[in-house]
Amino acid sequence: VLLLAGCSGAVRWEEPGARGAPPAPPRARSPDLAARPEWHTVRAGETLYSIATRYGVDVDHLAAWNELGDGALIRVGQRLRLTTAGVPPSAGSRPVAPAASEAPPRWQWPVSGPVLARYGESPLTASGIQLGGRSGDAIRAAAAGQVVYAGSGLKGYGELLIIKHSPSWLSAYGYNQALLVREGERVDAGQPIARMGEGPGAAGANRRPALHFEIRRNGTPLDPLTELPRGP
Repeated sequence: VLLLAGCSGAVRWEEPGARGAPPAPPRARSPDLAARPEWHTVRAGETLYSIATRYGVDVDHLAAWNELGDGALIRVGQRLRLTTAGVPPSAGSRPVAPAASEAPPRWQWPVSGPVLARYGESPLTASGIQLGGRSGDAIRAAAAGQVVYAGSGLKGYGELLIIKHSPSWLSAYGYNQALLVREGERVDAGQPIARMGEGPGAAGANRRPALHFEIRRNGTPLDPLTELPRGP
């Protein structure tokens, strides 16, 4: 379990490779999702959930392909298979069945600020949206669940929280200034879980207070604006 990560100081994030490049078409996939490698080597600070989020893979599938059981324990330097290619049918991993239809949680807005950037508008929102506010504003859990990742090991997200709401549904909160909950902790809907930090904004623009927010079903990012209730 990771303790509170980066409780103060500026958020670190990575800008897209080309400044001033034209926006990507709607529903653009992030570089990691567009060119998923066959293998990933575990780095310090990573968890199975953060790796699954990075590559857009369902965490249960990732655990099954690598015969990890519940996937709770992975080690630095371990190589994880990211596709079904090369997985023998007789392998000891549990079968990966199609995900059953599961109703989404009753979502609520994590902040009351405006939508700064919509899903798919640019590489920065290839997997989520950007919401505004003031630096230090409370970020609230969009639904009840368990914190499965808290840290800064996932490139492009700064200080990141991932909450598991059910076997199928996750939400992610990036660019945070401070994390208020620990990995493994259960949270209620609307509970403060972080403080708003600074996001990159548009390519080449000054940094500004922002929350990067994602909703994922079975590892696949969805447009949060189609899932959240109307209006913050």
